[in-house]
Amino acid sequence: MPAEYVSAEVRRFVAARARGYCEYCRVPDRFVPDTFTLDHIQPRAAEGKTTLDNLAWTCPGCNSHKHTTTAAADPQTGDTLPLFHPRQQRWADHFAWSDDFLQIIGLTPCGRATIEALKLNRPELINLRYVLVIADLHPPSL
Repeated sequence: MPAEYVSAEVRRFVAARARGYCEYCRVPDRFVPDTFTLDHIQPRAAEGKTTLDNLAWTCPGCNSHKHTTTAAADPQTGDTLPLFHPRQQRWADHFAWSDDFLQIIGLTPCGRATIEALKLNRPELINLRYVLVIADLHPPSL
């Protein structure tokens, strides 16, 4: 499926709505060297539309792990569940920070499945979170 043009205005709106943070792993875009992308929550390959209610602001890592994935297994139960949907669900209802703020903890089956599928605790994110904690810039207050 060829790439669809998304206006700079829409990109700015989605980034502002996310307050400059990845809507999955909560990494701030200003500390990631690669350009953030617009994620089609419901992938275009699965008939997802390029509409504001289907777009999320994502870091390159989360976007590449998610790609066209819409569901994953909860590591505790093995049940396959839809991934976290940033337009329809609240992050804090499905995720929390570990006591040291370095890892994301899944509070729900959906949260746990999303953490596994998108690798929300990948080593490079833990390292970045560590530096941001020391600089008193993490966790984000969203």
